[in-house]
Amino acid sequence: MIDPVNNFKIPEEWIVRTGLAREELETKVASGMIVVLSDGSILKRGYTTGTTASAAAKAAVLSLKKTVHSVSVPTPVGLRAQLEVSEASQGRAVVKKIQNDHESDITRGLEFVGEAREAEGIRILGGRGIGIVRRDGLQVPKGQPAINPKPMEQIKAAVQEAIEELGLRGAEVTISIPDGEKTGKETLNSRIGVEGGISVLGSTGFVEPWNDHLGEMRGDLIRCTDRVVLTTGRIGMRYSHMLFPDYTVVMIGSRISEGLDYASGDIIICGLPGLVLKWGNPEMLEGSGYATVVEMLKKAPEHMRLKEAFEMAIEKGKGARIVVIDRDGSVLMDSKNES
Repeated sequence: MIDPVNNFKIPEEWIVRTGLAREELETKVASGMIVVLSDGSILKRGYTTGTTASAAAKAAVLSLKKTVHSVSVPTPVGLRAQLEVSEASQGRAVVKKIQNDHESDITRGLEFVGEAREAEGIRILGGRGIGIVRRDGLQVPKGQPAINPKPMEQIKAAVQEAIEELGLRGAEVTISIPDGEKTGKETLNSRIGVEGGISVLGSTGFVEPWNDHLGEMRGDLIRCTDRVVLTTGRIGMRYSHMLFPDYTVVMIGSRISEGLDYASGDIIICGLPGLVLKWGNPEMLEGSGYATVVEMLKKAPEHMRLKEAFEMAIEKGKGARIVVIDRDGSVLMDSKNES
């Protein structure tokens, strides 16, 4: 059974632990709306701001000529998302961002408003509550509404579906978020150069049911738990939650040693080989003939330097369990299995 959002193959023992009938579980997994954890528990995903904006935009266009109660929109991972429409008439529609099990998602429940009119081609505008980019270097050019490229593609695809369904020549849609400016003040937007509202984001169309934006909170979070997974990035974050559901998972990037200084109790270091093994031995590639750890793993999986770096990571971990995973979540090395 494959999770279609992250392409993770769910181990059979995890499936059995859920206690659900296989057909029922397959249906839920196939929707993309749930995450199965290693202990059999299930967490609910949500839809991103990009997916919600897409639904509001499509519903607004459809409401120019028909009654709309719900809409189906495409997502970047190829799944369809079905969202209820709170209200829709004469080119204006409202869609609420659904609830999920991500306790820190402050955008849950926000209303997204689409306002549409027939026009030539497709034009998407950012209205009140969507932040404006005020600095260079972000995915969106300075001065433009903070709608990232991937969700912008998603919104346009959803509007295109509505245009084709109604036989229109095109549509201009303005998306606004009435409480966006207020909510934006509770995000990191001002620090990265986005002002006046929230950003419309989403690389998959789905919100994972955990937080991966801990910032300066991470030290306090590590100190306040006695069962912690220190992970190196978002892939590690995703699979650490699935592999170790009873632990607090904290993303620390390359600052593994710093994270260890904060930690006490039951500690796991989990991440991709490029960071974990090079933390163990920063010089493992010197003179090896390989440019990256991944290249070494692929071309010479039994290379002595891989084992040496892993053993050095175990030593540096001072009793922490070291788990190295690949990009699909498969465990490559686990110090718990070392003799």
